[in-house]
Amino acid sequence: MQGLSIQSLKRHKALIPLYVCVGIGCAGAVFYLGRLAMRNPDVSWNKKTNPEPWEEYRNKQYKFYSPTRDYSK
Repeated sequence: MQGLSIQSLKRHKALIPLYVCVGIGCAGAVFYLGRLAMRNPDVSWNKKTNPEPWEEYRNKQYKFYSPTRDYSK
């Protein structure tokens, strides 16, 4: 396929920024999904030692912004 090999990218230099942007977008999506899987209290990886991990976050703020929380305190 044209544009998918290193030799064709050397001939079609306009495709290089496209591949860079798509690569950065894919890396960002993988990072975000990994962050959600590891940091979100709704995800439980080990149900034997901590069957309800969301109870630890009942009084903690883990969201960046919550419309129902009063931030003036």
